[in-house]
Amino acid sequence: MLGLPDTTQACLFDLDGVVTKTALVHAAAWKQMFDGFLRQWAAEHGTEFVPFDQVREYDEYVDGKPRLAGTRSFLQARGIELPEGSPDDPPTAQTVNGLSNRKNALVLELIDKQGVQVYDGSVRYIRAVRAAGLRTAVVSSSANTVQVLTVAGIAGLFDARIDGVIAKERGLAGKPAPDTFLAGAQELATPPSRAVVFEDALAGVEAGHAGHFGLVVGVNRTGQAQELLKHGASIVVDDLEELLDR
Repeated sequence: MLGLPDTTQACLFDLDGVVTKTALVHAAAWKQMFDGFLRQWAAEHGTEFVPFDQVREYDEYVDGKPRLAGTRSFLQARGIELPEGSPDDPPTAQTVNGLSNRKNALVLELIDKQGVQVYDGSVRYIRAVRAAGLRTAVVSSSANTVQVLTVAGIAGLFDARIDGVIAKERGLAGKPAPDTFLAGAQELATPPSRAVVFEDALAGVEAGHAGHFGLVVGVNRTGQAQELLKHGASIVVDDLEELLDR
Protein backbone atom coordinates (compact mmCIF):
# COMPACT_ATOMS: atom_id res chain seq x y z
CA MET A 1 0.00 0.00 0.00
CA LEU A 2 3.03 2.29 -0.21
CA GLY A 3 3.53 2.26 -3.99
CA LEU A 4 7.10 1.00 -3.60
CA PRO A 5 9.03 -2.03 -4.90
CA ASP A 6 8.61 -5.10 -2.71
CA THR A 7 12.36 -5.14 -2.03
CA THR A 8 12.35 -1.65 -0.45
CA GLN A 9 13.97 -1.45 2.98
CA ALA A 10 14.50 2.30 3.39
CA CYS A 11 13.22 5.67 2.19
CA LEU A 12 15.35 8.79 1.75
CA PHE A 13 13.44 12.07 1.80
CA ASP A 14 14.59 15.49 0.69
CA LEU A 15 13.28 18.10 3.13
CA ASP A 16 12.49 21.43 1.44
CA GLY A 17 9.60 20.98 -0.96
CA VAL A 18 9.04 17.30 -0.17
CA VAL A 19 8.30 17.25 3.56
CA THR A 20 8.19 20.94 4.46
CA LYS A 21 7.01 23.99 2.58
CA THR A 22 10.34 25.70 3.14
CA ALA A 23 11.22 25.51 -0.56
CA LEU A 24 9.00 28.59 -0.94
CA VAL A 25 10.95 30.29 1.85
CA HIS A 26 14.26 29.44 0.17
CA ALA A 27 13.04 30.73 -3.20
CA ALA A 28 11.92 34.02 -1.60
CA ALA A 29 15.27 34.40 0.18
CA TRP A 30 17.25 33.70 -2.98
CA LYS A 31 15.21 36.30 -4.86
CA GLN A 32 15.59 38.95 -2.18
CA MET A 33 19.33 38.38 -1.96
CA PHE A 34 20.02 38.18 -5.70
CA ASP A 35 17.76 41.12 -6.60
CA GLY A 36 19.55 43.33 -4.08
CA PHE A 37 22.92 42.27 -5.45
CA LEU A 38 21.88 42.54 -9.12
CA ARG A 39 20.44 46.02 -8.62
CA GLN A 40 23.69 47.19 -7.04
CA TRP A 41 25.78 45.44 -9.73
CA ALA A 42 23.79 47.10 -12.54
CA ALA A 43 24.17 50.54 -10.95
CA GLU A 44 27.93 50.10 -10.52
CA HIS A 45 28.54 48.70 -14.02
CA GLY A 46 26.02 50.75 -16.01
CA THR A 47 24.08 47.67 -17.11
CA GLU A 48 20.39 46.83 -17.10
CA PHE A 49 18.92 45.40 -13.90
CA VAL A 50 17.32 42.03 -14.72
CA PRO A 51 15.69 40.57 -11.60
CA PHE A 52 16.14 36.98 -10.47
CA ASP A 53 13.41 34.72 -11.89
CA GLN A 54 12.00 32.99 -8.81
CA VAL A 55 10.63 30.11 -10.88
CA ARG A 56 12.86 29.39 -13.87
CA GLU A 57 16.24 30.46 -12.50
CA TYR A 58 15.49 29.04 -9.06
CA ASP A 59 14.65 25.63 -10.53
CA GLU A 60 17.56 25.62 -12.95
CA TYR A 61 20.42 27.05 -10.93
CA VAL A 62 19.87 26.84 -7.18
CA ASP A 63 17.08 24.47 -6.15
CA GLY A 64 18.36 21.39 -4.33
CA LYS A 65 22.02 22.40 -4.52
CA PRO A 66 24.32 23.38 -1.65
CA ARG A 67 24.11 27.11 -1.02
CA LEU A 68 27.57 28.02 -2.38
CA ALA A 69 27.04 25.88 -5.48
CA GLY A 70 23.71 27.60 -6.13
CA THR A 71 25.28 31.03 -5.84
CA ARG A 72 28.12 30.11 -8.19
CA SER A 73 25.77 28.48 -10.70
CA PHE A 74 23.51 31.52 -10.97
CA LEU A 75 26.35 34.05 -11.17
CA GLN A 76 28.02 31.99 -13.89
CA ALA A 77 24.75 31.88 -15.85
CA ARG A 78 24.60 35.67 -15.68
CA GLY A 79 28.26 36.03 -16.66
CA ILE A 80 29.22 37.61 -13.34
CA GLU A 81 32.55 36.78 -11.72
CA LEU A 82 33.07 37.39 -8.00
CA PRO A 83 35.87 36.35 -5.66
CA GLU A 84 35.14 33.24 -3.62
CA GLY A 85 35.82 34.92 -0.29
CA SER A 86 35.79 32.90 2.94
CA PRO A 87 33.03 31.23 5.01
CA ASP A 88 33.16 33.99 7.64
CA ASP A 89 32.54 36.80 5.11
CA PRO A 90 29.83 39.21 6.31
CA PRO A 91 26.49 39.12 4.44
CA THR A 92 27.37 42.49 2.91
CA ALA A 93 30.53 41.19 1.20
CA GLN A 94 30.53 41.09 -2.61
CA THR A 95 31.88 37.54 -2.67
CA VAL A 96 30.34 34.12 -3.33
CA ASN A 97 30.51 33.36 0.39
CA GLY A 98 29.16 36.79 1.32
CA LEU A 99 26.10 36.47 -0.93
CA SER A 100 25.51 32.91 0.30
CA ASN A 101 25.69 34.06 3.92
CA ARG A 102 23.20 36.83 3.14
CA LYS A 103 20.80 34.28 1.66
CA ASN A 104 21.13 32.08 4.75
CA ALA A 105 20.47 35.00 7.09
CA LEU A 106 17.31 35.82 5.13
CA VAL A 107 16.09 32.20 5.34
CA LEU A 108 16.58 32.09 9.10
CA GLU A 109 14.80 35.44 9.42
CA LEU A 110 11.82 34.19 7.39
CA ILE A 111 11.64 30.91 9.34
CA ASP A 112 11.73 32.86 12.60
CA LYS A 113 8.90 35.12 11.45
CA GLN A 114 6.74 32.59 9.62
CA GLY A 115 7.56 29.26 11.27
CA VAL A 116 7.66 26.05 9.22
CA GLN A 117 4.68 24.43 7.54
CA VAL A 118 4.65 20.78 6.51
CA TYR A 119 2.95 18.95 3.68
CA ASP A 120 0.35 16.93 5.59
CA GLY A 121 0.23 14.25 2.88
CA SER A 122 3.99 13.73 3.19
CA VAL A 123 3.83 13.41 6.96
CA ARG A 124 1.02 10.85 6.70
CA TYR A 125 3.01 8.92 4.11
CA ILE A 126 6.20 8.88 6.19
CA ARG A 127 4.24 7.65 9.21
CA ALA A 128 2.82 4.85 7.05
CA VAL A 129 6.32 3.98 5.80
CA ARG A 130 7.60 3.72 9.35
CA ALA A 131 4.57 1.72 10.45
CA ALA A 132 5.41 -0.77 7.69
CA GLY A 133 8.84 -1.27 9.24
CA LEU A 134 10.90 0.68 6.70
CA ARG A 135 13.77 2.89 7.84
CA THR A 136 13.76 6.60 7.01
CA ALA A 137 16.35 9.34 6.52
CA VAL A 138 16.19 13.01 5.64
CA VAL A 139 18.76 14.03 3.00
CA SER A 140 18.95 17.77 2.45
CA SER A 141 21.47 20.26 1.08
CA SER A 142 20.34 22.78 3.71
CA ALA A 143 22.58 23.68 6.63
CA ASN A 144 19.41 24.59 8.56
CA THR A 145 17.88 21.11 8.54
CA VAL A 146 18.02 20.60 12.31
CA GLN A 147 16.32 23.94 12.96
CA VAL A 148 13.61 23.24 10.38
CA LEU A 149 12.90 19.74 11.72
CA THR A 150 12.75 21.07 15.27
CA VAL A 151 10.48 24.01 14.49
CA ALA A 152 8.18 21.75 12.44
CA GLY A 153 8.14 19.12 15.21
CA ILE A 154 8.98 16.23 12.88
CA ALA A 155 12.54 15.26 13.86
CA GLY A 156 11.21 11.97 15.26
CA LEU A 157 10.09 10.83 11.80
CA PHE A 158 13.65 10.09 10.68
CA ASP A 159 16.19 7.50 11.78
CA ALA A 160 19.11 9.36 10.18
CA ARG A 161 20.04 12.78 8.81
CA ILE A 162 22.47 13.84 6.09
CA ASP A 163 22.39 17.61 5.59
CA GLY A 164 24.58 20.49 4.49
CA VAL A 165 26.47 20.51 7.78
CA ILE A 166 27.27 16.79 7.70
CA ALA A 167 28.10 16.92 3.99
CA LYS A 168 30.66 19.65 4.66
CA GLU A 169 32.16 17.74 7.59
CA ARG A 170 32.53 14.57 5.50
CA GLY A 171 33.53 16.26 2.26
CA LEU A 172 30.49 14.91 0.40
CA ALA A 173 29.69 16.40 -3.00
CA GLY A 174 26.29 18.08 -3.16
CA LYS A 175 23.39 17.23 -5.45
CA PRO A 176 23.25 16.49 -8.40
CA ALA A 177 26.07 14.16 -7.28
CA PRO A 178 24.59 11.12 -5.50
CA ASP A 179 26.97 11.28 -2.52
CA THR A 180 24.55 12.57 0.12
CA PHE A 181 21.84 10.05 -0.79
CA LEU A 182 24.40 7.25 -0.80
CA ALA A 183 25.53 8.38 2.65
CA GLY A 184 21.91 8.35 3.82
CA ALA A 185 21.46 4.78 2.61
CA GLN A 186 24.70 3.80 4.32
CA GLU A 187 23.49 5.32 7.60
CA LEU A 188 20.43 3.07 7.34
CA ALA A 189 22.58 0.04 6.47
CA THR A 190 20.68 -0.36 3.20
CA PRO A 191 22.09 -0.92 -0.31
CA PRO A 192 20.95 1.76 -2.81
CA SER A 193 19.04 -0.85 -4.85
CA ARG A 194 16.75 -1.40 -1.84
CA ALA A 195 16.28 2.30 -1.02
CA VAL A 196 13.90 4.85 -2.53
CA VAL A 197 14.64 8.56 -3.06
CA PHE A 198 11.92 11.25 -2.78
CA GLU A 199 12.83 14.59 -4.38
CA ASP A 200 11.18 17.73 -5.77
CA ALA A 201 14.31 19.37 -7.22
CA LEU A 202 15.79 18.62 -10.64
CA ALA A 203 19.25 18.34 -9.10
CA GLY A 204 17.82 15.94 -6.53
CA VAL A 205 16.26 13.49 -8.97
CA GLU A 206 19.49 13.60 -10.98
CA ALA A 207 21.30 12.58 -7.80
CA GLY A 208 18.89 9.72 -7.15
CA HIS A 209 19.24 8.47 -10.71
CA ALA A 210 23.03 8.69 -10.57
CA GLY A 211 23.07 6.66 -7.34
CA HIS A 212 21.19 3.74 -8.95
CA PHE A 213 18.50 3.64 -6.28
CA GLY A 214 15.62 1.20 -6.42
CA LEU A 215 13.17 4.00 -7.25
CA VAL A 216 13.34 7.79 -7.59
CA VAL A 217 10.04 9.51 -6.82
CA GLY A 218 9.74 13.02 -8.23
CA VAL A 219 7.42 15.28 -6.25
CA ASN A 220 5.83 17.81 -8.56
CA ARG A 221 5.22 20.95 -6.51
CA THR A 222 5.74 23.54 -9.26
CA GLY A 223 4.29 22.05 -12.45
CA GLN A 224 7.51 20.50 -13.76
CA ALA A 225 6.50 16.84 -14.00
CA GLN A 226 8.08 16.30 -17.41
CA GLU A 227 11.33 17.95 -16.33
CA LEU A 228 11.50 15.71 -13.26
CA LEU A 229 11.10 12.64 -15.46
CA LYS A 230 13.67 13.95 -17.92
CA HIS A 231 16.20 14.51 -15.12
CA GLY A 232 15.89 11.03 -13.65
CA ALA A 233 12.64 10.48 -11.75
CA SER A 234 11.20 6.97 -12.12
CA ILE A 235 7.68 8.20 -11.35
CA VAL A 236 6.16 11.59 -10.51
CA VAL A 237 3.40 12.41 -8.03
CA ASP A 238 1.88 15.71 -6.96
CA ASP A 239 1.75 14.57 -3.33
CA LEU A 240 3.24 11.58 -1.51
CA GLU A 241 -0.16 10.61 -0.21
CA GLU A 242 -1.03 9.48 -3.74
CA LEU A 243 1.33 6.54 -3.22
CA LEU A 244 -0.86 5.18 -0.43
CA ASP A 245 -3.48 4.30 -3.04
CA ARG A 246 -1.09 2.33 -5.29
